[in-house]
Amino acid sequence: MENTIAQKLDALLKLQEIDSSLDEILKTRGDLPEEVRDLEDEIAGFETRLGKFKSEIANLNTEIDNFKNAQKEGEKLIKKYKDQQMNVRNNREYDAITKEIELQELDMQLADKKINEARARIRLIEEDANRAESILNERNEDLKVKKNELSVITSESQAEEQGLIAEREKHIKKIEERLLKSYQKIRDNSLNGLAVVHVQRGACGGCFSIVPPQRQADIRERKKLIVCEHCGRILADVESVQPVHQRR
Repeated sequence: MENTIAQKLDALLKLQEIDSSLDEILKTRGDLPEEVRDLEDEIAGFETRLGKFKSEIANLNTEIDNFKNAQKEGEKLIKKYKDQQMNVRNNREYDAITKEIELQELDMQLADKKINEARARIRLIEEDANRAESILNERNEDLKVKKNELSVITSESQAEEQGLIAEREKHIKKIEERLLKSYQKIRDNSLNGLAVVHVQRGACGGCFSIVPPQRQADIRERKKLIVCEHCGRILADVESVQPVHQRR
């Protein structure tokens, strides 16, 4: 059997009550959850950067080893060419071997230059890495402090929060999916998290815009879902204003 409009409104009001209680709990934590997330993101960024630094240093060290190996090969070739020079038959052969020796020596000089450039680059990267690691250590300490603060605050309301979450999960099963989606959409677009409100003193309980008397009468009947024309919140009921002598 499908619920009546009044029953649907009551279900939404109860859900709003639960969500508002959860919002109040979250407010006690202030900006700490966001600060923790920001620090975690920043730390992840520094760790990624340090990983890239290590990778770049490893690649440069590989280049240095390759240049050193090339120099060793060049030394072997130079020795070989010098031995050949002792057995040349003419000046032409001697000049050709001398040319090869000069080329190998130029290659070795170039390798020396590349090795020095790579070592200089490594020193610069290591300086950047040391700075990044220093900041990373500071951020890790900050994160530890923030997490401890958040843990203390969370523990104070953990039981209540878990109870509300369990109640919410149980309660939303009573609300049809389409209505639940509309409720959540309104709530997400609301700064104060209110999606379902009463008409209070002739005005919307969410945006405080005036609700005309005839519309209030329709809301009181609870025969259809009515939303505020200004903010789109669901108007569940009209709160009656007690006479002043009754409120004392």
